[in-house]
Amino acid sequence: MNHNMQSTDDLAILEQLNNDYVRSDQFNDVQRFSELLAEDFVVQTPGVTRNRAEFLEYIAKPRPFKDLAVHDVKIRILSDVALIHGRSNYTMIADGAEQEALYTDAYQKREGTWVCVSACAIAPGT
Repeated sequence: MNHNMQSTDDLAILEQLNNDYVRSDQFNDVQRFSELLAEDFVVQTPGVTRNRAEFLEYIAKPRPFKDLAVHDVKIRILSDVALIHGRSNYTMIADGAEQEALYTDAYQKREGTWVCVSACAIAPGT
């Protein structure tokens, strides 16, 4: 397989993984997250760092927002690592406030499969 074909295939896979990550976040899909996240996954949101187990426990709780949508997604494949940068909008359930966040997720291709190894969100209300 040539490099361009691999990049095209990897790009499509990463686009789907990003969509799955966002959908799983909105709808408490702990099962899908458990498939997406590497065992050594770490996530940072304002003031909080969580490992994989802590994040899955957090995701199992009711989400404080609704109508999560992503925009301006850019995927950069750097050999066996990929960075996904994006912007999201959502509505806080408690007060109806519209919020915006920036995120960067890092994926690594391990044994032929892309897994999320790290995530960072700059987001109020998370």
